[in-house]
Order: sequence, then C-alpha cells, then structure tokens
Amino acid sequence: MSRLDAWLAEAEILLQRTRALGLDTVLDAAVAATVDALRSGYPLLVCGNGGSAADAQHLTAELVGRFLLERRALPVICLAANPAVLTALSNDYGYDTVFSRQVEAHGQRGGILMALSTSGNSTNVVLALQAARQRGMTTVGLTGEGGGRMAALCDHLLPVPSRFTPAIQQMHLCLYHCFCAGVEAAFLRDA
Repeated sequence: MSRLDAWLAEAEILLQRTRALGLDTVLDAAVAATVDALRSGYPLLVCGNGGSAADAQHLTAELVGRFLLERRALPVICLAANPAVLTALSNDYGYDTVFSRQVEAHGQRGGILMALSTSGNSTNVVLALQAARQRGMTTVGLTGEGGGRMAALCDHLLPVPSRFTPAIQQMHLCLYHCFCAGVEAAFLRDA
C-alpha cells in the first residue's frame, strides 16, 4: 500500500468514526445559535492556533465572502488574523491572552465564539472561551477526542474521535464546511 493509500484509508476510518458519533444535532444547534446571533447583529468570533488559526481564517472567509451561494456578507471576525493585535497583546499581556482580550473587545451577551483546538487544551483558546462565558456568549468548540479543557466550556462541542492532529484537522474541515453550508442556507432563506 502506498503512503497516499494508507493516509486515505486512515481518513476513511476516521470519517466513519466521526459519522458514528451522531454530531448532526450538535452541529445543527451550533448553526442555529450562530444564525440567531448574526441576525441579532452580533459577530461570530473565531479563534485557534497554528493550523487551527488557518482553519479559523478559512471559515471566516467562507462566511464574510461566500461559501457556495450568493448571499449577503456576514459579520465574522477571525481573532487570529491581525498580526499587529496578536503581537501587541503577546508583548503587553502575554500570549495566553491574545484571544480573550479580543473577546473582551468584541464579545457581547447574545454573541457567539467558535474555538478550534485539536487538543482542546490550548490555554489562549480556553481563556477565550472563559471570557465568552463571562459575557453571556454562546460557545462552539471543534476539538479532538474528549474535548480537553474546552469540553466544559462549550455549549456545542464537536469532538473528532482522534488524537492525531493532522487527522483531526481533516475532520474539522468537513465539520466547519457543513457548518458554513447551514449558516449560508439560513441567510439565503432571508433573501
């Protein structure tokens, strides 16, 4: 078996294991909460580190621009996307605060935060979720197996049943693309 065949075979197994979790209800609830927040004028805040930061940017681009269909632009802010803010907060307050400080700036009761972390244990992501909870925001988490420290802080948790970072990120892509499709469909109905 080639390296690619082995990699794809593992991806197929994880797809089946993720499907078996029955995350449809959780995903639908996360979409509904996000749509409610956006319709109420609150932005969706999204954060993550490393590859999860890239995923946060990707998800943000799909909703500010378009995913599959034309509809109005949606107010989504990637908290990992502004290097000046990230470096200022890291320098002045420490890296653990780079997302929570931005949640303090942009988050409001009724708003929503989506956090991505393959381990579920990234301190800056956990602190962002805590800040969101303190503000009465709804929290959505995409994590790996078990959810880590994020599990207790997420109203809607989507844990991928793996501890292998690249595989978790592959499933996160499927999950947030499905999330984007659901959000987009709701706003198409509004048109």
